[in-house]
Amino acid sequence: MGKKQKYYVVWRGQQPGIYLSWEECEKQVKGFEAAKFKAFDTEAEAMTAFADPDFPLGKPKDGSQQPSKPKIEVMKAIQEGKEDLINQAIANGLQVNALAVDAACSGNPGKMEYQGVYVATGQCIFHFGPMFGTNNIGEFLAIVHGLALMKKQNISMPIYSDSRNAMSWVKQKKCRTKLERNDKTEQLFQLIERAEKWLQENTYDTPILKWDKNLWGETPADFGRK
Repeated sequence: MGKKQKYYVVWRGQQPGIYLSWEECEKQVKGFEAAKFKAFDTEAEAMTAFADPDFPLGKPKDGSQQPSKPKIEVMKAIQEGKEDLINQAIANGLQVNALAVDAACSGNPGKMEYQGVYVATGQCIFHFGPMFGTNNIGEFLAIVHGLALMKKQNISMPIYSDSRNAMSWVKQKKCRTKLERNDKTEQLFQLIERAEKWLQENTYDTPILKWDKNLWGETPADFGRK
């Protein structure tokens, strides 16, 4: 019998998030003062634990006290309380009580990760990866992760994504990737199958909205690697 998959939640560490191996988790917490982490048996348990709004944020590698927040005008306006700019953004269709999701990939395919950020504050709600994959797959998984999390927590707010492909795949309940399934990608394809199964077995009324870069800049969940 194969080793059972564990999910490692890091609340305090170099990069808070959910990791699929102890080796990746250890990189985040080893040598980090007052690190806080825990292993869970299921992804749902890990997601619920990490999404707790009271979870402690760790210091990033640059030594600042909080993880870096999105550097876009809308977020600055919210953080600085500039009501005129906030109201202008809202008038252009932005809902600040929302979750923004995005993915990043070093190479395509390559090391992929994704995250979900609360638009109103810039707080990272979940982070997953890195894992070998593609950007489109990460965008797809990020949306499904957000949908599952909000249904689990009985939260009602839109999800923003800047990926039309991922939004289409979610609507079809099928990840239409052309990535080859092999030993290197097997773990990723198991996650894809789990996401597809969730879409097929669950209903939701969460709006999935297109993030308008022209009006609002980069999504708050952007990794800033362009």
